[in-house]
Amino acid sequence: MSSDIQTPSVEQVQIDQLPCWRIHTAYGEALIAQQGAQLLSYQPHEQPPLVWLSDTAQYRHGQSVRGGVPVCWPWFGDLARNPVEIRTAFTGDTPPAHGLVRALDWQLDDIAEEQGELAAHFSVDARHGLPGWQHSARLELAMRFGERLTLELTTHNLGDRPLPVSQALHTYFAVSNSREIAIDGLQGCRYIETLEDWEERQQHGVVRIAGETDRIYLDVEKPLVIRDPLWERAIHIQAGGSRSAVVWNPWIDKAARLSQFRDDAWEGMLCIETARVWDDVMSVAPGRSETMRVTIWGEALND
Repeated sequence: MSSDIQTPSVEQVQIDQLPCWRIHTAYGEALIAQQGAQLLSYQPHEQPPLVWLSDTAQYRHGQSVRGGVPVCWPWFGDLARNPVEIRTAFTGDTPPAHGLVRALDWQLDDIAEEQGELAAHFSVDARHGLPGWQHSARLELAMRFGERLTLELTTHNLGDRPLPVSQALHTYFAVSNSREIAIDGLQGCRYIETLEDWEERQQHGVVRIAGETDRIYLDVEKPLVIRDPLWERAIHIQAGGSRSAVVWNPWIDKAARLSQFRDDAWEGMLCIETARVWDDVMSVAPGRSETMRVTIWGEALND
């Protein structure tokens, strides 16, 4: 391995309207946007990309970039589908999908080596609330780039009443072909089939993508593995502080309607979102903090 790869480097770059950072380490290369503290892409050395970024992504103020790992907080998805204590916390006019922080510029607190890994720390100071949302809180996101990629999202409740939150690290994974992969680890879990009247069902066998998929999996207790035979790779997803996960792929028809997304891009991506949603929503006690994390790595596939 060459010395320039062994030595971590951080370069600030401007991509269209968004300030970003390119990070090179001994293990891989990452791109991070200040807006949303969004990890846009990550590629380990000598592997295909691990975190997928649309090749038609747009880098505009106030608009989440398609791909990477958008942070959904303090609610996930459609606010109307969240529990009443989360719905009523928002008093604004039009609640944006996936919460209030995807389009904010986060504060970069530090990028430095920690225990042999390069770590980036971002935060949002909401001690006086956010527009339409009056809880006092601080949100922190740590990204660690070592042999494995780790993301940690921490909510600090600075107020004097419980803070209800639903959230997700909305990770887009790169795959060879979504029709060929299998997701292991969700066998036996309850799930909400959002495309068919939000019915509760149970998963039998591994998850395969054979059409538009949008499911909320509950009681997730095992690490998940995306088995990708064409790339001969297994992507391991190990969550902490989370018992729910969302599996999403738009398939053909919806892909044609999505922004920043080629009509055939659904073939090369798959979202598995580490989450606290549905009956796994989080309540942070006054003066306390709660952390949700996910650790991701790729290995050679051993069938």
